[in-house]
Amino acid sequence: MIAFEVYVSGIVQGVGFRYYTMRVARELGVKGYVKNLPDGRVYIYAVGDEVMLDKFLSVINRGPPTAVVRGVEVRKANVEDFNGFEVRY
Repeated sequence: MIAFEVYVSGIVQGVGFRYYTMRVARELGVKGYVKNLPDGRVYIYAVGDEVMLDKFLSVINRGPPTAVVRGVEVRKANVEDFNGFEVRY
């Protein structure tokens, strides 16, 4: 298992990005959470195997049709145990 912190910038708040992320993560079996940041970006903490996370990141780079993803910054993170994937506020 590996983990990433992902910072997504662009038009990613108020367009359903968090719920899109949650749906994709659950479909792929990725664990963790997603939340909006005060600076307008979306933060994602994702845990899974490498293949799963590669697929997840490729979908996140596109985002839902209502979003405009301008940047995706990915950092390795410490692996934490999660039971599922959720939206945090």
